Amino acid sequence: MEAEIAQLVTTGATTVVGLMATEAWTQLRSRLAGLLGRGRDAEEVSAELEEIRVEVVRADGDEELVGDQTAELRNRIRRLLRQDPRAAGELRELLAEFAPRQPQSVEVNHIVNTVSHSTVQGSVIQTGLRK
Repeated sequence: MEAEIAQLVTTGATTVVGLMATEAWTQLRSRLAGLLGRGRDAEEVSAELEEIRVEVVRADGDEELVGDQTAELRNRIRRLLRQDPRAAGELRELLAEFAPRQPQSVEVNHIVNTVSHSTVQGSVIQTGLRK
C-alpha cells in the first residue's frame, strides 16, 4: 500500500505541474487548494499554488526549476496523505477528472524485413505510420 501512495504522490505532483500551463488550471487550482488546505484558508493555499504556477510558467525549459516546483507539490501532497489517508480518494478523483486522457491501449505493429540472396550496402531507413 505504501508503494501505491508513493506512486499517487508522484503522479499527482507531476500531473498538477503539467496542468499549470493549461486552461484547466483555474478550476483545478481552487479544488486542489480546498484539498491541500484542509484546516487553512483556501484563498491562502490558492495563492501559494499560484506562486508555484508562476515559477513553472517562467521556467521556460529550465527542468531543474520545474523539478523543484514538482518536489514542492510532492511534499505537500505527501503531508496531506499522511495527515488524512482518506484524501487519497479525493486526489484520485481530481486527477481522473483533470488529467489528460491516456490511450487505453497501444496498437503494436510488427514489421519483418527479410533480405534474401543479396547483400545490402548503404543505409536503410524504415518508417511507419501510427493509426
